[in-house]
Amino acid sequence: MELSDIISVEAVRAPLKATSKKRLLQDIADMAESVYGLPSAATYSALMEREALGPTGVGRGVGIPHARFGDVKQVKGLFVRLEKPVDFEAIDRQPVDLVFALFAPEAAGAEHLKALARVSRTLRSEAVCAKLRSTFEPSALYAILTEERGSQAA
Repeated sequence: MELSDIISVEAVRAPLKATSKKRLLQDIADMAESVYGLPSAATYSALMEREALGPTGVGRGVGIPHARFGDVKQVKGLFVRLEKPVDFEAIDRQPVDLVFALFAPEAAGAEHLKALARVSRTLRSEAVCAKLRSTFEPSALYAILTEERGSQAA
């Protein structure tokens, strides 16, 4: 699975001016509604329920909020670069400024995990994150995210 399979340039926003984790997740839910037609309230609720299980801030300024719910037919993603980092309760306690949200169908176990693994591998790269932090231009962010990197081990 490639990131270009789950995200389009329309699903990339920057700079986003969220001031808190809740506001960020609400902005992502609103974005999911405008880009994919997912109901904002249900999307926000699903993201908050997932966060209640444990924060999805994976460290080094990266957050990967994700949720499964019935209104999604296939795994979809959104990417935002924040204007200023926000506290995301990340494992390293660092604020988050790069966020890749994933939405998966209720029954998409393997596909959901493949998408999470691909996003995680991509955003684990310090070079990729440095490039993402160098621009607020959505088309450039999309190009960086979807650039061919060859096969990498999970």
